[in-house]
Amino acid sequence: MDVGNIPALATSMAQERTANAVAITVFKKSMDIQGAMAMALIDAVGQVQQNLPPHLGNNINTKA
Repeated sequence: MDVGNIPALATSMAQERTANAVAITVFKKSMDIQGAMAMALIDAVGQVQQNLPPHLGNNINTKA
């Protein structure tokens, strides 16, 4: 075994570990942002339906 490669291997492994940690952090942040956007869309739909007149949606037109 060549002992000259051990520091280079250790540095490479540390860089890979750091890159993986950054990738996971970015992925988690993007998931949080997507979740927040989905909740905003759901909240927006709920607000639109509450503003409709109460007579809408009570009858179904079956002759159309």
